[in-house]
Amino acid sequence: MKAISLFSGGLDSMIAIKLMVNQGIDVLALYIKIGFGSTKDITDKLKKRAEMAGAEFKLIDIRDRYIDKILFNPKYGYGKNFNPCIDCHGYMFRVAKDIMREVGASFIVTGEVIGQRPMSQRADALRQVSRLAGDRDEKLIVRPLSAKLLEPTTPEIKGWIDRNKLLDISGRGRERQLKLAEEFGWEDYESPAGGCLLTDANYSNRLKEFIEYDSFEVEDIDLLKFGRHFRLPNGAKLVVGRNREDNEGLKRINSSKYIPITLPIAGPYSLISRDASKDDIDLGVKIAITYAKSQIGKSYSVKVGNEIVVTSPFANKKEAQKYFFKV
Repeated sequence: MKAISLFSGGLDSMIAIKLMVNQGIDVLALYIKIGFGSTKDITDKLKKRAEMAGAEFKLIDIRDRYIDKILFNPKYGYGKNFNPCIDCHGYMFRVAKDIMREVGASFIVTGEVIGQRPMSQRADALRQVSRLAGDRDEKLIVRPLSAKLLEPTTPEIKGWIDRNKLLDISGRGRERQLKLAEEFGWEDYESPAGGCLLTDANYSNRLKEFIEYDSFEVEDIDLLKFGRHFRLPNGAKLVVGRNREDNEGLKRINSSKYIPITLPIAGPYSLISRDASKDDIDLGVKIAITYAKSQIGKSYSVKVGNEIVVTSPFANKKEAQKYFFKV
């Protein structure tokens, strides 16, 4: 018997897999990439954790589909920020059901815990997720950590798995999960906090501001993760790195929408809209050089794409900060 497990790399999803593996189930840990996770590539870490729990690992990238189908038109709306959690979970299960058929799996496993998250893991929210996933009648979604608090699923009813070996965890407490991790000998796992940037107020505000000026595409996901963000008077977007991580993150972005600002001195890596007006380019360059190790009153030749712009820094960073984006 084989199952697909929605896999986040967190402790709960690892335990869910382990509980299935201990019952002789062959598990494929499926990480569904929607793009709003870590600023770093954690694929190797995810694979290691899946294997630690006893599962094969598979990553599927659905960023385009997620933006097109879920992000801007969720049936059940948003949480506190720009997070369509219920619709997101429902869509992930639909994706998992397609993969389930492809690989010959019989059911789906998830590490969700009743009451752990206020929007997507309430009992009524789980029912909404099941409807969105098309699982209301099939009942093929198993939540091993809270199974004894929920109605029996098809795998339990048909004896594919033993319900008595499943758990009855609820709420935000972590004591039982941590005890299980110790029993399994695990030390490398993530806590359930953080995770999705759509639940982060700062990222959500950047996204809301962005879509007032431009269509949102896959390459824009990472752009909003890094740097200081400015909206210039004629509408151009300017992003200026704050530190080494920002600079490296911005350098990795491959977008036809932006061109780099290359400074002649030590300073941040910056991107500006490719279609920026001359006035916005001049201002953007001035802001970028202000955040570099520049000298007030001195002129610098800055490369913008293939052009050279001569500029000097603002006398005070407050002058540059006037152009921070506003929601």
